[in-house]
Amino acid sequence: MALKAVLVSDVPNLDQVPEHAATAIYSSRFPKGNDGAGRSSLKWPKFQVIGHRGSGMNMLHSPDRRMKAIKENSILSFNTAGKFGVDFVEFDVQVTKDDCPVIFHDDFILTEENGEIFERRLTDLTSAEFLCYGPKREPGNVGKTLLRKTKDGRIFNWKVEEDDAFCTLQEAFQKVTPSLGFNIELKFDDHIVYRDEELIHALQAVLRVVFEYANERPIIFSTFQPDAARLIKMLQSIYPVFFLTNGGTESYTDVRRNSLEEAVKLCLACGLQGIVSEVKGIFRNPAAVNTMREANLSLLTYGQLNNVPEAVYMQYLMGVDGVIVDLVQEITAAVSDYINPVKEEDSVSVGDGQIQTQTRPKFSQRELSFLLKLIPELIQV
Repeated sequence: MALKAVLVSDVPNLDQVPEHAATAIYSSRFPKGNDGAGRSSLKWPKFQVIGHRGSGMNMLHSPDRRMKAIKENSILSFNTAGKFGVDFVEFDVQVTKDDCPVIFHDDFILTEENGEIFERRLTDLTSAEFLCYGPKREPGNVGKTLLRKTKDGRIFNWKVEEDDAFCTLQEAFQKVTPSLGFNIELKFDDHIVYRDEELIHALQAVLRVVFEYANERPIIFSTFQPDAARLIKMLQSIYPVFFLTNGGTESYTDVRRNSLEEAVKLCLACGLQGIVSEVKGIFRNPAAVNTMREANLSLLTYGQLNNVPEAVYMQYLMGVDGVIVDLVQEITAAVSDYINPVKEEDSVSVGDGQIQTQTRPKFSQRELSFLLKLIPELIQV
C-alpha cells in the first residue's frame, strides 16, 4: 500500500471537529450514548436493516438475478436502498495513491485490453485512474472494461442490469439522500501487515472527508483490521466504531480476528462501541449475544443467511441489534411484518369476501432456549 509514513506524534487532533459534526450522533434514528468520553452503550431506536454495499453485493456467478440487479457500492445502489426504509447503507472505503477515499470492495481492479487481462492494486491507483474504470455519467464518455475475479479465481465481466459509475466518498456524501446513514467499512488488505503510521495516514484521509461533508448524517465506522479499529477510535470521538469479525468461521494469523471472544476483548480494550459478526458465528455461539450485552456492546451481523427472513427473525428474538443484508426490499418487508405484527383482532380480506386472520409465530422462553440450542447443529461453519 503506497502511503506516506507519519509519526504518531505528528497526527493532528482530529477529534476537534467542526461544530455541526457533533450533532450527527443525536439523530432520532441513531443510537444514543456515544458521549465522546470513552465507550458507552449505544441505544438503537429499533431493529436495524442495513443495505450491504447499498442494495446488495454483486455476485456475478450467482443464478439469482437479484444479485446482479444494481451495481454495488454506487450512488444508484445507495439511493435505491434508501427507498425501502433502511436507515443505513454499508460500503467499503479505500484510499488511493493520491489520498482520495473511494468506494470499492476488492483489493484489486481488473480490466481487459486487446485480449489481455490487467490487474492493479486499488491503492496503487490515483483517484483519476480509479474513476476511469466502468461506466461514466458523462454522455459519450466510455470507461475501461471492468472485470471481477471470484475467490476461486474465476473471472466474469462485471455486467449488471442497472449500472452506475464508481464514486468517491465525497460524492457519496453529496449525492446520497442526506437522511440515509453511512456504515463506512474501512477496507485494508488481509495479506498486508500495516504499520500504525500507514493506517493513520489512510484514516486521516477518510476523516477529513467525513468531517467536512457529514453534516448531520449518522455514521458508523467498522473494520476487520484490529489496529485500524483501535486507531480510528483514537483519532476521533464523535462516531461509533465497530469491529468486524468472522466470528470464528475462518482462521487468521492475527488471533484477534479468530473468535467472538477475541472481538469482545478488543472492543473493551480499545473503547469500541460494538461488533459486526458473520451471522454463522452468532448462531454457532448464541451465548455470545448475552456476553456482548453484559459488556454494553452493540451487535450487528452480516452474511448470506441474513437474506433469509426466518434467520433474521431469529436474530431479532436473540437480541441482535440489526442485520446487514443484500435483499433489501425483501428483508425490510419481512422485518416490518415480524416486528410489527397484525393485532389478534385484525384481519384482512381476500377473494370472494372471505376473511383471513394474519398470525405470527410466538415463542415461550423455553421454546426459544430450545431453538438456540438447536441452531448450532443446523449451521455448517
